[in-house]
Amino acid sequence: MSNRNFDPVLPADESSPREEATFADLLLSFEQQHADGPHGESVTGTVVSVGPEVILIDIGRKIEGSLPVAKWRETQPDEPRKGAAVAVSVGPRNEEGYYELSTIRVERPKDWAGLQSAFSEKRTIGGVVVEQVKGGFRVDIGVRAFLPASRSGVRDAEEMPNLVGQEIECRITKLDVEKEDVVVDRRAVLEEEQAERRQQAFSELKEGETVHGRVRSLMDFGAFVDVGGVDGLLHVVDMSYSRVGKASEIVKAGDELDLKILKIDAATRKISLGLKQLQEDPWSVASRTFHVGDRVSGTVSRLADFGAFVELLPGVDGLIHLSELSWNKRVRKPADMLKVGERVEAVILQVNPAERRIGLGYKQALGDPWDTVAQKFPVGSAVEGPVSNLTQFGAFVELGDGIEGMVHISDITNEKRLDHPREKLAKGQTVKAVVLEVDREKRRIRLGMKQLEPTTVDNYISEHQSGETVSGRLMEIHGDRAKVELGEGIVATCQLKAREEKAGEPEQPKAADVSSLGAMLAARWKQGGASGGAGKPAARAGEVRSFRIARMDPAKRLIELELAS
Repeated sequence: MSNRNFDPVLPADESSPREEATFADLLLSFEQQHADGPHGESVTGTVVSVGPEVILIDIGRKIEGSLPVAKWRETQPDEPRKGAAVAVSVGPRNEEGYYELSTIRVERPKDWAGLQSAFSEKRTIGGVVVEQVKGGFRVDIGVRAFLPASRSGVRDAEEMPNLVGQEIECRITKLDVEKEDVVVDRRAVLEEEQAERRQQAFSELKEGETVHGRVRSLMDFGAFVDVGGVDGLLHVVDMSYSRVGKASEIVKAGDELDLKILKIDAATRKISLGLKQLQEDPWSVASRTFHVGDRVSGTVSRLADFGAFVELLPGVDGLIHLSELSWNKRVRKPADMLKVGERVEAVILQVNPAERRIGLGYKQALGDPWDTVAQKFPVGSAVEGPVSNLTQFGAFVELGDGIEGMVHISDITNEKRLDHPREKLAKGQTVKAVVLEVDREKRRIRLGMKQLEPTTVDNYISEHQSGETVSGRLMEIHGDRAKVELGEGIVATCQLKAREEKAGEPEQPKAADVSSLGAMLAARWKQGGASGGAGKPAARAGEVRSFRIARMDPAKRLIELELAS
């Protein structure tokens, strides 16, 4: 609305010179000017044409009014069409000669009494922002009024200039005739309108429906989303089926989202929203995808005292129980073998979608080392490894791949009888042993260390050579073969056939190699020398004779003899 013939009324705190005209004179002129003119009048018009940017409306005057399409869409629910009726406020004529129209349907006081009435009743009136001044704006409401910047409804200082030239709705908060001071407030009107829109939007929302919203602000625990003028909370637990640490990992301010209304609390006016609820439940996917025995891969998402959780799909974690981490290794806690973020393979042991549980086996994916233990550690083979544990009854030796063998206390040494393995061994000490027994079913390997210690037979073989003549005592005779004791714990075999062939020939006794038998033979043998001759038996048990070493096998600890000629 134009006020070319009136000087502006300044706020009380503005320091510009005061005009001689009184405020009452200004009001009188204002009333006279608006008595016959159409400016500020609210009328119902008819759309006569719709252009890309401007709508022409018949307002009952000789000249039509012009309304921007954008202004129409701000207040009208339907798109503009020819013949549609619309209530508008009439303003001055523009450069094209059309009256400027506005769809703000509020009154504009036409006289002093109207201003007084609007002020006392706190009614909303219309006005045009004329210019930006120090501390706020000048607004034409029929007279020049002051709009403080803090009550303009504009938050950012950079946007203040954009308000100039706009038609606004405001409320008179001060009307002082004496001081010629008029102050208006736009922010209160906007807040009331926003509250009404929120109430209307809130009343139209229903639990379970899908709405479109814009992320307004973020907190670690969630995001506040504007859904049609009403704020709802999208909590982090409802953002994704995957574990979410904070809201910024999923959304950011300004994002536009389709959301599901989970709950509306009318008493507190709180709205709970969900994003993941618009996606298929991953456990439904898991029930179709995973089966017992399947080999799967995933990422370790977290560790607990009883096991490790592995993410197989977003929102689907399987549990590797502590007992399923290793076949043989004593695992005290999952962190001994796995770490968060590590990619692992496992075998599905159990699937229970109803309880949202999947049991996994880590050791099963690695393969059971006991399947090949008999081939890897055959009986009689030599092994080497560190002592992993000592008990009262023996020592455990690590053989690799989590397999341990046990050396019984009686198989540790030949030297002496042990009361505890620690008398001979220490934890971590590397030892050599021979495999005595492999039991696949009981998952047990028995080892022996003393079996690798040199024996009296080993020493005897190392000190003698084939073809050498030695003395020995006949122990047992079976046909043409006999057992011969060469020393304590040293037993050889002898072929007697050669002696039988020469039984008729007088035998010249030879001095026995008593020194090779040692003190033991001297004490045990009751016969002092060899005897023979025509008519005597070729050999008798207990007899000391001379023998020739025919063959020795160190690996088998075998000594074969023949009678010396």
